[in-house]
Amino acid sequence: MEKLTAKASIQIQKPIQAVFEAIVDPNQMNHYFIQSSTGRLEMGKTVEWNFPEFPDKFPVTGKTISPHTYISFDWSGGVANQLVEMTLSSHEDGSTVVKIIEHEMNHDEEGISIMMRQTEGWANFLACLKAYLEYGINLRKGAFDFMFP
Repeated sequence: MEKLTAKASIQIQKPIQAVFEAIVDPNQMNHYFIQSSTGRLEMGKTVEWNFPEFPDKFPVTGKTISPHTYISFDWSGGVANQLVEMTLSSHEDGSTVVKIIEHEMNHDEEGISIMMRQTEGWANFLACLKAYLEYGINLRKGAFDFMFP
């Protein structure tokens, strides 16, 4: 059966090292994506991410991490073949392109729904990352209050 992936990408007007650090450092992530983390995202290490809009904590296990160019992790809770990959590439103007792929969902009604939610989520993550790094603002603040009246 054909599998589905969620994909998103964006260009950020910051050097690749700064973008990489903003993704793996919980002290930066809590300014645009998560509320807190039990640690830095590292290869072979499991940390817990806590989001301000959700009561659950999410275990995240670092898989392959190549400084400044590649980050992969599993936050599926052990679902086979479900991996998030972030590839960073530097451009001559000093900007960084971030591409995200989340693997893999079944090609059925449930899988399509999951793929759509994850694509929306990763596009939101990238917009929030860009806003934080380029302008110092947190786009998530208050963004999901409507979900929990």
